[in-house]
Amino acid sequence: MRFVDTNVLLYAVSTARDEADKASRARHVLDEADLALSVQVLQEFYVQATRRARADRLSHEQATALIESWLRFPAGQMTVPVMQASLAAVERYRLSYWDAAVLESARALGCEIVLSEDFAHGRNYDGVTVLDPFRD
Repeated sequence: MRFVDTNVLLYAVSTARDEADKASRARHVLDEADLALSVQVLQEFYVQATRRARADRLSHEQATALIESWLRFPAGQMTVPVMQASLAAVERYRLSYWDAAVLESARALGCEIVLSEDFAHGRNYDGVTVLDPFRD
C-alpha cells in the first residue's frame, strides 16, 4: 500500500488554474486501490479545504462527503504508540511533528511509500520512502 498525504487530497479538489496539472495527477492517484491514509490526513484536509481564505473553499457538506468517500481506503488511527514513534521521528529525522506523524502512520499501516510533495523526493526514512507524485 501507498500512503497519501494531505496535499494529494487538496490538489484533487483544487479548481485553481495554476494547479490544473497537479489536480489531474492527484485525481489519478486517488483512482488507485492500493492507498491508505490517516485520520490526521483527513482532519488536515477538512481544515484546509474549508478555510475561509481558500479561493475554492469547500462547504462542510462537500468536505465531509469527500472524507466519507476516502474512507474506502484504510485509515490509520492516532494511537499512543504512533504518537510516541512520531515524537521519536521528530528527533531522528529533524521533521515537524505533523510530518513525522505522517511517516509513522504510514509505517504503522505497513506502507513502504508515502505520496507527498512535502518531503524530499526519494528519501528513505528507515523503510518508508517518500515519492512526490507531482514530480516529472
